[in-house]
Amino acid sequence: MGKLFLLLVGLVVLELTVMIEVGSVIGALPTVGLLILTAILGSSLVRSEGLKTLFSAQQKMQQGEMPGREVMGGMMLALAGLLLIIPGFVTDFFGILLLQPWLRNKLADKLIGSNQFRMQMGGFQRTQSPFEQSLGDHPKQGGTTIEGEFERKE
Repeated sequence: MGKLFLLLVGLVVLELTVMIEVGSVIGALPTVGLLILTAILGSSLVRSEGLKTLFSAQQKMQQGEMPGREVMGGMMLALAGLLLIIPGFVTDFFGILLLQPWLRNKLADKLIGSNQFRMQMGGFQRTQSPFEQSLGDHPKQGGTTIEGEFERKE
């Protein structure tokens, strides 16, 4: 826990130092405007990349494959969005790096292959939801249909 705290304090100090330096070169108002602009543009880029990742995951699932890379990429996109929303140029830099598909795919492959994330990468079969049978979405062959009326009493 102590290492994480030191990392966060170090990041805050680094962000403030960079913001002060940038502000001294281009001015305070343009610096704030630039930080707001990166947050807005970053969030729209995260959204578009997220939609691409979602469609790719759906396509893999339709083919019967496990979308492991897409799931990891989606988590990295969420982290990129968080980094881009946090005010600061250093976090924006790392957020923009995580928006790059080639880097996300490389990191996802490395994380999936590591011992920390064990994912089964084989195919999968669709299992029936417990609600499908009870709702009558997929009635069994030779079933009996009972018609009737009901009255709600409260």
